[in-house]
Amino acid sequence: MLLEDREEFTLEQDLEGWVVDKCQGWRNHFESNYAEKFDEYYRPWRGQWAAEDKTRQSERSKIISPALQQAVESSVAELEEATFGRGKWFDIEDDVADNEKRDIALLRETLYKDFKKNKVRKSVAECLINAAVFGTGIAEVVLEEEKEFQPATQPVMGGDLTAVGVNIVDKTCVKLRPVMPQNFLIDPLSTSVEEALGCAVDEFVPTHLVEQLQEQGVYRDVVVGLAAPDFDIEPDKDLAVYEDDKVRLTKYYGLVPRHLLKAAQAEEENEEVEELVADDEDTSYYVEAIVVVANDGTLLKAEANPYMMGDRPIVTFPWDVVPSRFWGRGVCEKGYNSQKALDAEIRARIDALALTIHPMMAMDATRMPRGAKPEVRAGKTILTNGNPREVLQPLNFGNVSQVTFAQANELQKMVQTATGAIDSAGISGSINGEATAAGISMSLGAIIKRHKRTLINFQESFLIPFVTKAAHRYMQFNPERYPVADYKFHTSSSLGIIAREYEVTQLVQLLQTMKPDSPMYSQLIMSIVDNMNLGNREELIAALQQANQPNPEAQQMAMAAQQAQIEFQKSQTAALQGQATESQARAQKLTTEAQAVPQELEIDRIKAVTANLKTGDADDKEFQKRLKISEQLLKEREVAVKEQGKGNDNTTPVQQSVTRNQRVVPEAEPTLRGIGSQGPRPQGIPQGEV
Repeated sequence: MLLEDREEFTLEQDLEGWVVDKCQGWRNHFESNYAEKFDEYYRPWRGQWAAEDKTRQSERSKIISPALQQAVESSVAELEEATFGRGKWFDIEDDVADNEKRDIALLRETLYKDFKKNKVRKSVAECLINAAVFGTGIAEVVLEEEKEFQPATQPVMGGDLTAVGVNIVDKTCVKLRPVMPQNFLIDPLSTSVEEALGCAVDEFVPTHLVEQLQEQGVYRDVVVGLAAPDFDIEPDKDLAVYEDDKVRLTKYYGLVPRHLLKAAQAEEENEEVEELVADDEDTSYYVEAIVVVANDGTLLKAEANPYMMGDRPIVTFPWDVVPSRFWGRGVCEKGYNSQKALDAEIRARIDALALTIHPMMAMDATRMPRGAKPEVRAGKTILTNGNPREVLQPLNFGNVSQVTFAQANELQKMVQTATGAIDSAGISGSINGEATAAGISMSLGAIIKRHKRTLINFQESFLIPFVTKAAHRYMQFNPERYPVADYKFHTSSSLGIIAREYEVTQLVQLLQTMKPDSPMYSQLIMSIVDNMNLGNREELIAALQQANQPNPEAQQMAMAAQQAQIEFQKSQTAALQGQATESQARAQKLTTEAQAVPQELEIDRIKAVTANLKTGDADDKEFQKRLKISEQLLKEREVAVKEQGKGNDNTTPVQQSVTRNQRVVPEAEPTLRGIGSQGPRPQGIPQGEV
């Protein structure tokens, strides 16, 4: 809304009053809807008993089952191990076109070093516990200026002596400070910090911290005073309230009216408040700002958002998302009803034991001596007026049923089913060895996917936004150490303890199906070692990688043997090619000889026809008859020779071609001396015919 649409605003309400009114309304909404529930979730996790936790009026036992405590710790440990178990819990992506990757490695290592020094992992673990108990993890990204002391030496007196001391270096630090739900206020109509009108951190802080920030010029130099007690925002409501040396500090991050912010800044600079006009550079009604109010009335700081990305220094994530609501659903809320039933069962059994185990006595009060104390204890003498068997009688209410043990066990399973957490004994009949491998895989798969769902929600909503905000603040306030660039952060988190053990089991089963000389065998071994929670995991992986590398001498010998094998194969190929050439030459020779056979047959035919013939008609007829028969035989032999010539190609073995030619080409026939000679006769001519 533009300022010209707000013509009727006045400066009667100051900025701190506007912020306090908003925060008070948000706190009323929180206390009406969530404060009591969060206290009920907090007590079972801490093992604290309260009168409102009774399930019946006659209940006397105050014991609390540790089932919900185990579920919270197991779930948090699974996520913490999945995030920080491998050491490197985030990575950085650079521009694809950037070929220089050394700046990425330098920035990553610098962030890791600073996060470790500022104990970021400890703060993240506390946020995970808050999310598991209350349903939402909240943290504030705090920017501080610290003086770093570094031991150093310096030569003095011309180098003759050396002075030992310290170097003091001003350093910008980004820290993560967890926030309890009762100390966080947010617009009730929003579902995230970014879309809310604003949010605030409302808590008690020591007075000396405020005074130190006033000396540094961060806060205004005004009188703060002491805070009024407020039991609702105390971190632990079971402790006695300490009322001295504390200030109630309300840090507001969000949108505020522009005219109120300018009025507060002008008041700080002792300037006159100028009338706002509509021709300002920015005519929006709201402006993103940071406002700090002490004790619900003293303005300590008011400035526009100083961060270059314009983001709010608050990161939150729900353990389990509740649609259209900011506050999530945690482990304690999931297992609350099962925990209440389990506590009622155990307390009822303990109350029944008091009636069945401890001795009780029924007596006739009229026959007891005056002033006698009817107490039952070992070695006590009880005086009676009359026969003690008639005056005293032991009273017993029976025995406690053994069914309560089985009922308590089933109720504990209900807690595990509701929360998805597994204790050291596992779920009976599913995980601890009473089921088949397929049943164990199905049960573990159902549990792992629930943890994976929460892990992804935690990474995308909390972890990566925090790393991004911290990197941007380092780039803005310490550019020499952190070069400014558009980096993309992503998590390097993997699997938790349960998921890794499950994966190792599957890899071992796959390993049993392979031979040791298989190329995948060493890769599977490395995957198994990588998933194990071993102290020397990196050394084992490096040793396996080195073992998989080939020996240079063995590699050279293998190459020489391979080269010799190639040369041998070449020589065999050349020999075979020579034999093939020789076979082709033989085939061509035999083909040429086969083509010359008809000419020889023609000559033999003429000789046979003309031999022993005399002049006359009878001889002429005989000549004609012999000529026709010889022509017919010649044609048949030519056909046979041609057919055998077609089948004799280059691929036919030489021996086979020679054998066929031996059948086709007849041996040299003796010269015919006459019709009645003993040489071979043409077919169709009788033996004794003249």
